[in-house]
Order: sequence, then structure tokens, then C-alpha cells
Amino acid sequence: MNMISRGARNAFRNIIRTGSIVIILGISIGLALSMLVARQAVTSKIETIKSSVGNTVTVAPAGARGFEGGGEPLTSKQATTLADIDHVSSTVQSVSDRLTTDNTDLESGIDAGSLGQRNAARSGVGFQQAPPSMPSGGMGGGQSTSSSGEVTRTFTPPVTLIGSNNPEKSLASDGTSVKITSGEVFAGDSTENVAIIGKALADKNKLTVGSTFTAYGETVKVIAIYDTGTAFANNQVVMPLGVVQTLSGQTDQLTSITLNIDSIDNIGSVSAAAKTAIGDSGDVTDSESQVASAVEPLQNIQTISLYSLIGAIFAGAIIILLTMIMIVRERRREIGVIKAIGGSNAVIMGQFIVEAVTLTLLGAVIGIGVGVAAAAPITSALVSTSSSTTQPGGPGGMMGGGRGTGRALQQSVENIQANVGWEIIFYGIGAALIIAVIGSALASIFISKVRPAEVMRAE
Repeated sequence: MNMISRGARNAFRNIIRTGSIVIILGISIGLALSMLVARQAVTSKIETIKSSVGNTVTVAPAGARGFEGGGEPLTSKQATTLADIDHVSSTVQSVSDRLTTDNTDLESGIDAGSLGQRNAARSGVGFQQAPPSMPSGGMGGGQSTSSSGEVTRTFTPPVTLIGSNNPEKSLASDGTSVKITSGEVFAGDSTENVAIIGKALADKNKLTVGSTFTAYGETVKVIAIYDTGTAFANNQVVMPLGVVQTLSGQTDQLTSITLNIDSIDNIGSVSAAAKTAIGDSGDVTDSESQVASAVEPLQNIQTISLYSLIGAIFAGAIIILLTMIMIVRERRREIGVIKAIGGSNAVIMGQFIVEAVTLTLLGAVIGIGVGVAAAAPITSALVSTSSSTTQPGGPGGMMGGGRGTGRALQQSVENIQANVGWEIIFYGIGAALIIAVIGSALASIFISKVRPAEVMRAE
């Protein structure tokens, strides 16, 4: 009987002890696998966030926020200067305007409600008093004039119009996901009178791909319809940047410039360079603090999972070590006899190492099952606990990108998938072998100290 077969058979000499050790080792290895899966999932998510989510710097006209505030618009020349900053991979340039009954035949897909009526008086949507010479009941459309000269008019919320060189990025600026339900988006440099409209707006005006509407006295063709899942974003029109600039009388003007950065690690330097380049004419905001807040709990999970992984492997090694020491003490006479008939320390140590490996591999089988079952719940619990203490968000850029970025980051942090693949299983087997070798190797010290003569005298 050779060393390997003898060692494997010895692992089953005491079934109760073997079963107990295998179960304990299985739990230890399963925990180690779960922590390894959690760490890999979190590491992958951190890299995803750093490379794609929130890697932006937004520049808006100084003193302006959406359609409120004042100041002067940005220019295309400033956009070119900002695009030349190192680590800026691309820019999203946009100009915004409002379509009202004065310049379009579109009807808003959102009812005014009490919130809309509250803002109606300062909305700038044609609330002028009729001239004194205008007869009551004349060509006032949806209004009536009392003897006192007051005008009563039904308020309809305006439709937001965005001119952009990157329509999909502009639609997703509030953190929502965009789905093109029909048609295709226009090219960034398009000069045609085409538009992408939201689902709510299309339903309200009974528009489909190929339909037309008027804006600024021009006919505009609908080439795509999108759905973001939110009522406000679905009530917008997106057209080519140059077209909107021309039709709305905002030639060479921009209301927002978003710089896409190649990595979150470069946001700070790009933001500083943008502030220097834009000076007092623009407000610069970035997502660095929000992304850092989102990444922080994930980094905490990385640390926790690493320490837990090391602890689980160490615990498994200790279990094997104590088990092998106990077995060596029990078989002291057997070891002495083998040495007395010519068995070397190396052969005896190898036999015990094989026994330890057998026990550990049996534990690994259980551990892999435990790891597969527990990886996803443990990862979800760690993410839920960590992310609940961090709520990214806050004021953002021209189109509310700060709140959107925060929401997108929060969703991204919470959406972590823990997958156990063959690579993880091989790691588990490797961890089991490391545990077995470390535990049995230390026990070999006791084997080398066994003297046949002392054993025989003791017997």
C-alpha cells in the first residue's frame, strides 16, 4: 500500500470525527468563497463606476440654473477650449428653450395641476393684458377680457426643448435610463429639422415616427420616440444643437456643457482646469464627491471581505492543524513502529499530508455548495448595510444632473451581482489545498520528534 492510498484511507478511520471535521471545514471554506465572491463583485462594480458612471464635469452659465436665474450663455468657443483639456474624452453641448402655444402646435403631455398653476404667473407664457382697444370676445383664443382690463387664460405647461450634439446623453442627464421605443436618433452634427420626442408628448399629440409638428414656424419631423419611465423627462423634445440655436435665435450659444472624463481619478484635475478656463462666466460642478460617496461603502465591503477571507482561511488552517496534532498524538505508537521498520520521516509526513488534503477536499465539496448558496445573500447584505449609511446626491448642473448622478450612482451601487463561476470554484479548491498543506506541515514537526525507542519503552 503506497503513501497516497494509505493516507486517503486513514482519513476514514474514524467516521464521526471525519464527518465533524469535514462539516466545520466546509463552513470555513464556504465563508471564504463567499467573501471572495463579494470582493470580486464589489471590485468589478467599483471599476465600472469609475469608468462610466458620473465621470463628468458640468459647466453652466454663471448665475443660471435651468430656466431660472440670469447671466450670459456659454459659447461654442468656450466649449472647444474645454474639450481640449487633458483627460476629457468628449463633450455634450446643449441649449435649452421652452415651446409654448406662441411658437408650437405641440400640447404638453403634463397637466398643470396645482403646482403648475402656482408657477403660471411667472412662467412667461403669454400672460399679457389685452390692449384697451381690443373688443371683448375678439381674437383672444383661450382668454376672456373683463371690463377692468384683466385677462383670464388657461395655463398650459410649456414643453422643454433641448438642442444637443449627443441626444442620448442629454436625455439621461437626470439619471434616468433611456429607451428608444421606435425610430433612430439623429447624428450629433445633423442640420435637419428632426426631433426625438418623449412618450408622454407623443401620446398627447398622437404623434408617431414620421409625423410632423411645427416649432418656430418650421415643420419638424419626428424620427424617434423615447421612454425614460418618468413623466417629466417624457415631456421633452430633443433636436440637433445647431437647428435649435438657429430657430430659437440662440446662435453660437449654449446653456450647458458636460465634459466626459476618462476616469474618476482625473475628475479633480479636469474640474480645476475647467474653472480656470471658464473663469467667472460659468459655474463648474463635478460628480467627484458623489462618486466618492458611492464608492466608499464598496471599499468598506472590500476591506471587510478581505479580512473575512483571511480569517476564514486561517480558521480552516487552525482546524486542520489541531486535528492533525490530535491524530499524530493518537497514532504515536503507529508512527514509532513505522519508523522502527525503516519508514522515513518524509514518507510518514507525506501520509499525514495526504490525509489532511483528503479531509480538506471533502470539506471543499461542502464549502463550494455553501459558497454558491451564500455568496449572493451575503453580498447583498453587505451592500445594503454599507450603502444605507451613504446617500449620494445634491445640487448639480444646468439640467439637474447632480440629483440625477446621485440617483444613478445609488442605483449602480445597489445593483451588484454576485456570480460564482468556475474560476471561483478553482480558487476554493486552491484555498482548500493551502489550508491542508499549512495545517499538516506544522503537524509534521511533531512527527519528526517521535522516537521509536521511546515509544516502545512507553508501551
